[in-house]
Amino acid sequence: MGFTPTPRNLAVTMAAALTLLAGACVSPAGPVEAVRFVSPDRAAELGRGPIRVIAGEGMDSTSLEFRSYAAAVERELERVGYQVLPVGAGAARDVQTAVIRIDRMVVAAGGPQRNPVSVGVGGGTGGFGSGLGVGIGLNLGGRPKDRIATELFANIRAGDEAVLWEGRAMVEAKAGSPMAETQLNASKLAEGLFTDFPGESGMTIEVP
Repeated sequence: MGFTPTPRNLAVTMAAALTLLAGACVSPAGPVEAVRFVSPDRAAELGRGPIRVIAGEGMDSTSLEFRSYAAAVERELERVGYQVLPVGAGAARDVQTAVIRIDRMVVAAGGPQRNPVSVGVGGGTGGFGSGLGVGIGLNLGGRPKDRIATELFANIRAGDEAVLWEGRAMVEAKAGSPMAETQLNASKLAEGLFTDFPGESGMTIEVP
């Protein structure tokens, strides 16, 4: 005896198909790759007390894009134990500062995979004191493009300006896909950056 679909069954089937289709539209993004560096002498100061979030040099702190990433970082800082101060809070000896920067670039279709960027002095082998001085940049020249790579950089400084922690998180997504847009990848990058905070110094992790 054959199965005769009822209007209700058809509605359920169509809803399930639409859910799968929506998931497929969001899914073309790789895992977040993150690496963190922790001060060996002052790690105990991390994850507690007041902290403010500010833009790195070259960032427009008033832009909607920057505020989306800053808000995602603030949520993660609160989750790991910080008291996040309002935007515009001044520096103080008992207040830590999280400095953040976002870089975005286009990865050409069929081209070689880009090398991971190390966080550290001068963008070299990794360490502390990078300064995070470069703004958002789009590499638009050359071959056809098909993926957007977005990187979120952050460091946390004590009130005396000593760098306690810094890290980088990167994700790639198909150009034009929802995950290539700010509102989705901001939360994904911030979550990856602060997974198991402060993390094992120098170890690269992947967060689905």
